Amino acid sequence: MQNEKFDTEILKLIENKLDYIYSIAKCNYNDNPELMDTIENLAQVAKMFAQIRIQELKGLEKTSSPQGFIVSKLANSYSRMQNYEKQKKEINVPPWKL
Repeated sequence: MQNEKFDTEILKLIENKLDYIYSIAKCNYNDNPELMDTIENLAQVAKMFAQIRIQELKGLEKTSSPQGFIVSKLANSYSRMQNYEKQKKEINVPPWKL
């Protein structure tokens, strides 16, 4: 028996938790669209990694273009975080005085 760094059952549990995170972000999209969209995308990326690893462990190759999917989702999240950082720097809050 080979000593695996990942266990298929644990990866399936990870997938389930990522599905939950994704669904919560999707349901609460209107609360904070940019944040929820970023969370959705990152959950999808992490789930894709888990799915690919499960396929590798089982000797299957079902996913046709995981790299393209991951790069696309990460690009969206990366862009949103850059915009957030810019907005935060642009806010000029006057110093608070007593």
